[in-house]
Amino acid sequence: MQIYEELVARGLIAQVTNEQEIRTMINEGKATFYIGFDCTADSLTAGHFMALTLMKRLQMAGNKPIALIGGGTTMIGDPSGRTDMRKMLTLEDIQHNADCFKRQMEKFIDFSEGKAMMINNADWLLSLNYVELLREVGACFSVNNMLRAECYKQRMEKGLSFLEFNYMIMQSYDFYHLYKNYGCNMQFGGDDQWSNMLGGTELIRRKLGKDAHAMTITLLTDSQGKKMGKTAGNAVWLDPNKTSPYDFYQYWRNVGDADVLKCIRMLTFLPIEQINEMDSWEGAQLNTAKEILAFELTKMVHGEEEASKAQSAAKALFGAGAVDANMPTVELAAADFADGSVDILTLLVKAELVPSKSEARRAVEQGGVTVSDEKITDIKKAYATADFANGVVIRRGKKAYKKVVIK
Repeated sequence: MQIYEELVARGLIAQVTNEQEIRTMINEGKATFYIGFDCTADSLTAGHFMALTLMKRLQMAGNKPIALIGGGTTMIGDPSGRTDMRKMLTLEDIQHNADCFKRQMEKFIDFSEGKAMMINNADWLLSLNYVELLREVGACFSVNNMLRAECYKQRMEKGLSFLEFNYMIMQSYDFYHLYKNYGCNMQFGGDDQWSNMLGGTELIRRKLGKDAHAMTITLLTDSQGKKMGKTAGNAVWLDPNKTSPYDFYQYWRNVGDADVLKCIRMLTFLPIEQINEMDSWEGAQLNTAKEILAFELTKMVHGEEEASKAQSAAKALFGAGAVDANMPTVELAAADFADGSVDILTLLVKAELVPSKSEARRAVEQGGVTVSDEKITDIKKAYATADFANGVVIRRGKKAYKKVVIK
């Protein structure tokens, strides 16, 4: 199976502008393609997995990736999929975030000489002259067409700033610049970016002529990646200091039954034939599939040793609830014990399983708390220092766990 057919088989393709040309270029390793990453945080998230693994797959097939760091576009903010305006960042913040991105991307992409490029669009966007840009690029865009784009329509009721309105032009200019200066002939992105990406294709056609358009290809990955990487309203980060390898493993271990095989197909490098054999799995076999998914992705980001530790800790928790050396741990100090004991509400807060004692009270009253496999229903339940001699496992619900020990 050639690489384009594999992308289709893995469910990664949503829309294309010229499928036959795209298929030929990708399969022959002739694509120089880019994916953009706006630097809105100091770490990539699990939601970037699809883009990162896609770049790796295509590079392994001989194609050349460009990781475009959005140092310039981050200063504007993409309105796609948002209900409010993005927080404004300083140049220093954006550069710091870009540096963090590069370290994480290097785990997926080979940036050695001639294999791939990492480029920052601040290098050209920040030096643009406004009037020259309006004359050179602005004349190629119809405001009527822009307002019909889904990324703008969804913001019209709440209000769309003129700053954000320019994002499509900036993103389009990126493709134009990369095409002219780096031979970039293809762009990838989530299907919510379709309008923005078509803008780049059209700009190249209008500025460089129809012959240039023949080498300008837009290919879209499914926006499933945008839905990944968040749990309980919080991002699942690739940085181990923000999301531990154990918590990262647990996130993927707890994906829904309906999503696990889709995630394995789209995100792992397991052979398609092996994944196809899993299609008939059900019941307990789906738990095995979740363990495979969690291990493969944790290994990819944090290494095999950390993935093995996380898997060992998770199996202990899903088993008899035994204490495992690899579980995420919270240490209590002597000062945490009032009159030689600590109550369950304080314990939940100290273990960072709830943000407040009121949340802790609700969790206990609703029957969602266990300590060493004992369900706790008394909000006054307390534990002495001796109870923590060998450590205890405290759980909130089915997915949140901590080992608690004394310093």
